[in-house]
Amino acid sequence: MKLPESARKLVESDALAHLVTLNPDGSPQVTCVWVGLDDDEIVSGHLLADQRKLQNAARDPRVALSIEGTGIQPPGLKQYLVLHGRARLEEGGAPELLQRLAHVYLGPGVRFPPMDDPPPGKVMRITVERIGGVGPWTS
Repeated sequence: MKLPESARKLVESDALAHLVTLNPDGSPQVTCVWVGLDDDEIVSGHLLADQRKLQNAARDPRVALSIEGTGIQPPGLKQYLVLHGRARLEEGGAPELLQRLAHVYLGPGVRFPPMDDPPPGKVMRITVERIGGVGPWTS
């Protein structure tokens, strides 16, 4: 699905995304992640391969993201974006992606991850299937 420009701007801002994956018992697991875009895919970098969110996404690729905006929509509701989609994990590339995202989330000139020889980690790529929330992306 092609993301509207308004949704792209919010995804590429410094707003944290709330990633929801499904635990083995079907209950939700929620965590905050840095996100960016690669074409129309949402990307996030993860250095530690044993994280619950990665285990969940590998087992069941259905995920959701919510991102709070700053704009106000009539009749006074704060904007938020909800993206539903399917995740896939790629080996490697996490340090490079995290460095790129660190400039958005932490500022220019920041080195992240702050270590020599970080592990290659994984990149989560989310293909968006449905868009919701409150904002110009729903019109």
